[in-house]
Amino acid sequence: MSTTVDNPIERSIRAGLTKELAPVHLEVVNESYMHNVPKGSETHFKVLVVSQQFDGQPLIKRHRMVNEIVKNHLAGDFVHALSIVAKTPQQWDEAYKLEPSPNCKGGFGK
Repeated sequence: MSTTVDNPIERSIRAGLTKELAPVHLEVVNESYMHNVPKGSETHFKVLVVSQQFDGQPLIKRHRMVNEIVKNHLAGDFVHALSIVAKTPQQWDEAYKLEPSPNCKGGFGK
């Protein structure tokens, strides 16, 4: 796995979520390698963010907050897929492991 220095989109996602949500825990995982995209692509991400700002917010609002932050911080860069796990610190369990997404089946009915 590459470092965020080599991954400008991952770095933008991480910076935006850190700035806007002040997370107590944040994971940004580039899962593009699991899909039919060129090597080094940044198109498929999974995000785990734990923030006090989610307190009292339904899950759909949490996801909308994350999507809006990502959209604004990418400034036109394209992300095809964004999987979100958004928890409050009270819901967070440090033993939780972010599971990888299932392997891509190739799309277009393949």
